[in-house]
Amino acid sequence: MAEREHVRVAVVGSGFGGLGAAVRLRREGVTDFVVLERADSVGGTWRDNSYPGCACDVPSHLYSFSFAPNPDWPRTFSGQQHIRAYLEHVTDVFRLRPHIRFNSEVQRMTWNAERLCWDIETSAGSLSADLVVSATGPLSDPKMPDIPGLDSFPGKVFHSARWDHDFDLRGKRVAMVGTGASAIQIVPSIQPQVERLTLFQRTPPWVMPRVDRAISGVERSLHRALPLTAQLRRGLLWGIRELQVQAFTKRPNELGLIEQLAKRNMARSIKDPDLRAKLTPDYRIGCKRILLSSEYYPALAQPNVDLVASGLSEIRGSTLVAADGSEAEVDAIVFGTGFHVTDMPIADRVVGAQGQTLAESWKGGMEALRGASAAGFPNWMTIIGPNTGLGNSSMILMIESQLNYMADFVKQLNVLGGRAALDARPSAVHAWNRRVQERMKRTVWNTGGCTSWYLDASGRNTTVWPGTTTEFRRATRRVDLAEYELLRAPAEKDATPQDAKSQDSKAKSGKSKGANSKDAKSGVTA
Repeated sequence: MAEREHVRVAVVGSGFGGLGAAVRLRREGVTDFVVLERADSVGGTWRDNSYPGCACDVPSHLYSFSFAPNPDWPRTFSGQQHIRAYLEHVTDVFRLRPHIRFNSEVQRMTWNAERLCWDIETSAGSLSADLVVSATGPLSDPKMPDIPGLDSFPGKVFHSARWDHDFDLRGKRVAMVGTGASAIQIVPSIQPQVERLTLFQRTPPWVMPRVDRAISGVERSLHRALPLTAQLRRGLLWGIRELQVQAFTKRPNELGLIEQLAKRNMARSIKDPDLRAKLTPDYRIGCKRILLSSEYYPALAQPNVDLVASGLSEIRGSTLVAADGSEAEVDAIVFGTGFHVTDMPIADRVVGAQGQTLAESWKGGMEALRGASAAGFPNWMTIIGPNTGLGNSSMILMIESQLNYMADFVKQLNVLGGRAALDARPSAVHAWNRRVQERMKRTVWNTGGCTSWYLDASGRNTTVWPGTTTEFRRATRRVDLAEYELLRAPAEKDATPQDAKSQDSKAKSGKSKGANSKDAKSGVTA
């Protein structure tokens, strides 16, 4: 039997988190790693979500890596194709492709207590790794509702994250189910093409104007010639959002003025008072993510659009029946019903030290030390883990903070030397989570009067970070070994301090080559 391949680090996923982890590992001098990607290209959610109108609601210069600034963003808010192209470019500039295993979906990761490593089974074969960095992201697995009669619907059905580009919507009667961030981009994009568009709305969102424009050639030339100008632009965008955090986390009542602006935005396009009433939320703005669009309301006012202010409850043939009894005959259904966020499917595939899956460990709610490490899962880290999400800024900032933590985790393992593993202490995980949940109590996400995807099945907010990105950066700057239990391989438990010192020296001298290469150490402009 052939010996199982072994690597120092296995990264799962090649979206922003996975590619960022790969770049950071190379910059730390670690080249013995692989990136396991289930698809045939990089991009993560920006590869999977290619629906009409797909774009980011965070400004382009803030929604990019600090170590790979892009002076050539074409618009202030980038479209999906531009963000995906950026990630492809980052992959090439930092020479990551040799590390990526495409079409390699992780099927099982099991902790090997004897060898202190992870045994990994993928659709393309098996391997083992000292450290696993899970960067699958919370927006990777679409959630389809269980609607009676859906299986017998004779028309076309697909989720917004699995858009069927071969199906022509022109002249069709189309139902859009959901009113989240994807739906408000899809609706105005397909409304001019379809014969009739029926929007099923369980809860109306708060929508602010999206002040998007083309970035001029002069601006782009300036950013190329003087990179400091792009850094200043990014810094200004970041600073404004840091100042806004207090209203979301400590003083939700101050958001009333923003609500008035949102209502004025609606009133400019929606003249029908009955329709305005259906579109006006009854919860505090910010409780759900504030959506940005200047085209959504004008599209809803068009004569070929019907708003059903009720959720879809049943399907009878080609007839869709809402909870309020209203009906609509359609040829196609598009579900914009979100993702498995608080019940990530990857958790069912990770088996820890006690023989239980991560999903079983998290059955009472997700929790991880500093959003990265789960108790009972040694040398396993997650990027964009529990309580690392943001309600008003760029997730790239949080990802880079977690990459700092990952880098220090690797350094600590190198210093310890030999076959070593770090397992988050349950007391440390619970203490961290207790502090986070205590701060969460007064935030708009918990007090705003809504039910959102931020909350798990028990109503606990396990997704959002209740503070500034600066606070999170400080909290994840380095690994505190007091928060971890040190595990040693059975043969090394009785090693003397001198043995450990010798092993440490070997670990340091055995670092992968290429640590001083230009692409591994320098920040490359993408």
